[in-house]
Amino acid sequence: MDCFYAAIEERENPSLCGQPVAVGGNGRRGVLTTANYEARKYGCRSAMPVFKALALCPQLILVPVHFDLYRSVSSQIRAIFGRFTEKIEPLSLDEAYLDVSEWQTSGSAIAREIRAQISEETKLTASAGIGPNKLIAKIASDWNKPNGQKEVLVEEVSDFLLDMPVAKIPGVGKKMNEKLSAMGVKTCGDLRRFEPLEMHQRFGTWGTELWQLCRGIDLREVECDRPRKSLSEEHTFHDNIETLPALRSVMGAMIASVREDCQRHHADRAIRSLLVKLKFADFQRTTAERAMSAMDDTTYDLLLQDAWQRGQGRAVRLLGVGVRFADQEEDPQMEFLLGQE
Repeated sequence: MDCFYAAIEERENPSLCGQPVAVGGNGRRGVLTTANYEARKYGCRSAMPVFKALALCPQLILVPVHFDLYRSVSSQIRAIFGRFTEKIEPLSLDEAYLDVSEWQTSGSAIAREIRAQISEETKLTASAGIGPNKLIAKIASDWNKPNGQKEVLVEEVSDFLLDMPVAKIPGVGKKMNEKLSAMGVKTCGDLRRFEPLEMHQRFGTWGTELWQLCRGIDLREVECDRPRKSLSEEHTFHDNIETLPALRSVMGAMIASVREDCQRHHADRAIRSLLVKLKFADFQRTTAERAMSAMDDTTYDLLLQDAWQRGQGRAVRLLGVGVRFADQEEDPQMEFLLGQE
């Protein structure tokens, strides 16, 4: 979906159309959840502190978050997806992978029809990426935004990625891009010069994964229809977060989102523990977890403090919060099923 939260607010209040709008805030010390395209022209982005956004765009209109409304619209969109396939992997309220390989119709035709039905029934626009795997579909989905689509055929994958900046690969943030640039790597084609062993020696398993991704290799399947061991939400920041108060500001809305999802779809399941995950600017990760039978804001704050202290002052590029259910076997890693808008 295109600027999902902001687009819904504009739909509900047409007077906002054509004006720079951001969702989120909660005072000048808060952060933006998202910004519409008008606001982005001024440099406003998700996870940006409100005071910085207002400095860039003094006329910015701040709208509070309305998760109930966003979830309702998201359910409408999910129902439209279900008309075309049962193989749906949600990434967030406004983004999902769909496996439509069983259809004889082209992926592009299916995407056009889905987008048309979304537009007709929700009055919102959607963009789509069509490709042979998740990586290519994800990159292609940003190609013709807003309200467009891009298809990459199997035989086109190598050329499609050849001259693409490595920063377009999901997971390659500012710091990683700088490290690769120091190696003389700016494009996926540049990255292909390195052997997998060298990439692993430099960056560990992430290096091995990059060696595959720059070649368009992605063997992940669309995951659906399986019991969730945990329910959680994560947010990858465009600009790294460097203070604990800024993380707290973002975390509040994420906790509310997970709590509502639990109440709506998992009310009959017992909670075993609460989790907070941080990924730092150097891609190191840490997860703080505490046994709890119910969601509790104070416990989440303590977990955030614990995880933050482990970083020893390092900036944070990703925050995740969630719950682990008691009816599943132990899983050493948090399962993040919801992503950045």
